[in-house]
Amino acid sequence: MATKTVTFDPDSGVPFGVNLTVYGGSNSVTNLNVVDVNNNNYNFSAGIGTTGVTQDWSGSGQISKSVGAGSSSYANATLTVGFTSAYGGKVKLSLGSTATAALDQGRYVYDVNVDSGSTIFKLVSGNVYVYSGISSAP
Repeated sequence: MATKTVTFDPDSGVPFGVNLTVYGGSNSVTNLNVVDVNNNNYNFSAGIGTTGVTQDWSGSGQISKSVGAGSSSYANATLTVGFTSAYGGKVKLSLGSTATAALDQGRYVYDVNVDSGSTIFKLVSGNVYVYSGISSAP
C-alpha cells in the first residue's frame, strides 16, 4: 500500500502528477495525503456548491491504455475513490484483484476527478505500470 502526498490547488486547474504501480491479480491501494498550497491538509468536508450550500465531495477515477488523439481507447478499469478523512485530506484509491488481473502488463494512464456539487476538479493524473502476476491465489 503506497502513500503519496499531493498538492491540490483548485484554482490552478492542473492535476498533481503521480505515477502508480499495480500488480496483476492483487488488490491495489494507494493512499493520498492531500494538502493545499500552504501545505495544510485539504479540507474536503468544506465544499461549497453553486447554491452556496455546503456539498459533500465525491470522486471518480479510471485507467485507460491510451488517450491520444484519434484513439478509440476506452477505460480499462475504474478506480474506487474514497475519502477516509474528508477533513484531514485523506483519499484512498483502490482496485480489486479481479480488476487488476484483467489488465495486461504494460503502461496505462489514469486520472482522478473530485467534485463538490456541480464543480469538477482533476485531482491527480499520471502513468500506471501494470506487472502481470506469476502465481495464482492459494
